[in-house]
Amino acid sequence: MSAAPSPLPALGPLDKPVGFLKGVGPRWAEALGRMGILCARDLLYHAPRDYDDASTVTPAALATVGADVAVVGRIRNTGVVPTRSGLKIFQAVLEDDSGAVTCSWPGQPWVGRTLRKGDRLLVRGPVKFFHGRQIQPREHAVLSRDGQAANEGKVFVVYPASEDVPQWFLRRTIGRNLDWLVQQARQEEFLEPKERAALDLMESAAALEALHRPRARADTEPARRRLAFDELFFEQLLQARARHDATRAKPGIAFERSNELVKRLYESLPFALTKAQIGALREIMADMSSERRMNRMLQGDVGSGKTVVALFAMLRAVEAGYQAALMAPTEILAEQHARSVAKLLGDLPVEAATMTGSAAGRRREKERAHVASGRARLAIGTHALIQEGVEFEALGLVVVDEQHRFGVRQRLALANREPWPDLLVMSATPIPRSMSMALHGDMDMSVMDELPAGRRPVTTRVVRSAEREGVLAEVARAVAEGRQAYLVYPAIEEQERDGLPSAEAAFERLKDAEFAGRRLALLHGRLPGAEKDRIMRAFQAGRIDVLVATTVVEVGVDVPNATVMVVEQAERFGLSQLHQLRGRIGRGTEAGLCVLISDGAEERLGVLARTTDGFEIASEDLRLRGPGDLFGAQQHGHAVKLKFADLFQDRDLLQLAQERARGIVDADPALAAKRNQILLACLQRRCRDRAGLFGVG
Repeated sequence: MSAAPSPLPALGPLDKPVGFLKGVGPRWAEALGRMGILCARDLLYHAPRDYDDASTVTPAALATVGADVAVVGRIRNTGVVPTRSGLKIFQAVLEDDSGAVTCSWPGQPWVGRTLRKGDRLLVRGPVKFFHGRQIQPREHAVLSRDGQAANEGKVFVVYPASEDVPQWFLRRTIGRNLDWLVQQARQEEFLEPKERAALDLMESAAALEALHRPRARADTEPARRRLAFDELFFEQLLQARARHDATRAKPGIAFERSNELVKRLYESLPFALTKAQIGALREIMADMSSERRMNRMLQGDVGSGKTVVALFAMLRAVEAGYQAALMAPTEILAEQHARSVAKLLGDLPVEAATMTGSAAGRRREKERAHVASGRARLAIGTHALIQEGVEFEALGLVVVDEQHRFGVRQRLALANREPWPDLLVMSATPIPRSMSMALHGDMDMSVMDELPAGRRPVTTRVVRSAEREGVLAEVARAVAEGRQAYLVYPAIEEQERDGLPSAEAAFERLKDAEFAGRRLALLHGRLPGAEKDRIMRAFQAGRIDVLVATTVVEVGVDVPNATVMVVEQAERFGLSQLHQLRGRIGRGTEAGLCVLISDGAEERLGVLARTTDGFEIASEDLRLRGPGDLFGAQQHGHAVKLKFADLFQDRDLLQLAQERARGIVDADPALAAKRNQILLACLQRRCRDRAGLFGVG
């Protein structure tokens, strides 16, 4: 980058409270605050949700019966029309240069409280014939009020609004302040002209102006792309700094390789490693050989063999004279890992301690003492591993399983100690590469997209609710043959959501009907943790035939004897979530059957019937549903919605943003160079609430 302007203060004019803007004041500022618009920057980046232009707006006189139209005009008069049945219809006559048309809102007389004679109004909806031609709007927006001049151009902007902050107020306020807002934004431009040309991006201030005041609808897409790049770039810049702090700012451990344990484990395995496992191991071992601290995510589908890969890494640490710890989100999963590790270790001379919250008294003190003295080279447990009083002799590697179940601080608590141990986090939730980059740009990524040979397939069927009786009979036959089953419902209680099948109601019905005489249990998220563990242990031990549950079983433990899963109203779930659910079955020697009951979205659900590739499913889920709250409270503590970027559409921008951000931070980690001062100031302003969560300023 070429020389930048002199450093900006941490807070700039755009960070002033929104109440200081023209036409706002305390009352409107309070209402805007309830929408999350607290400062001038929030208003400037309040993205329009739609546009209408001359090509989509129909003259009032040409709104023909049967058509679906958008019409813009001034309200000539309004009134409420009663009917014999007592229904009240609000009507407004809308007039433009071509003529007039009546707009009707049956049963919505309250609409009249927000519309006035003289308002310039945009309506969208079907044209029907009822005592004459009339539009019945699906939606409407006041474009201007009180004689305010109409848009100079032919493009009408529609903003996300609320009952307290109407459309006309947003348009008026943004219109009055846009020139000043754009002028301030111009001071924060961080890309030089040559860089913008190389990236094929427009100036950010010009993009913001085109977003709010487009001359043509075609102007809005280049504007969106520039703002999408900025959105992705600053998130990647924040994560690149976190990645640097995690891997380079603190001294890492260069683990010496003797192969004393790693080779013996490899030779003792009763199966061959997949190419994906071998590739992931190469990347992990290269990290562990380097003086650069490892900060890596191991992502793989259910059953792809992540635990074996993690054990190889743990033994690499042990043979170099260090300890390794594996932290899981639940006691039952931690205990399952302990059993799996013990089985894989066989007669290798490595002692492992298991540490969970329920362990007490002598057992807890014994395990803690073995870890503190170094006698136990492996420690496997829950958050108990990070409780006060737990000491390690020489912790060299931390492995975190189901990492999304831990917050960032909780995840890092075990790894933030001297000597600084390497960190490997595992996730069984396949997500597309673009989402991985967006979510986990602070880590390096190893992806295992291959299942071990011989794993039995899970057959998935999509059926309608009329076939439910036959499906339950099929489940009953499997149980009679000694198998176990999951029945998954979208709600806990009947009244929780109108019309949704509930786990509680199904449990009460099924235990006295289709599964009378069988051992049923009910499992959902409102049960105390100890009760949930007790039920899962009983199911795992084969003391429960049918588990009636909500999605609390989405991430669970291996129950090899569970071969059948039925999901009610499957259209209520995302494809990736359904894929995770069906990963609970088919984990033994018998093939699994997953039945999705749905009276809608059969085409979407058909993706699951067509493929068992979790990454392909996740990509389709992203395309259909969007990313949602990418950086939600569960993962990072603050929900951040992408306003401009689309991870499916803007994969190229994300790649550019990450490459650029990492290159800048590798060269100047603190962004202290004069040319990077404007970047640092913009980062502080845009990501102020999230920087502390990553431990960067």
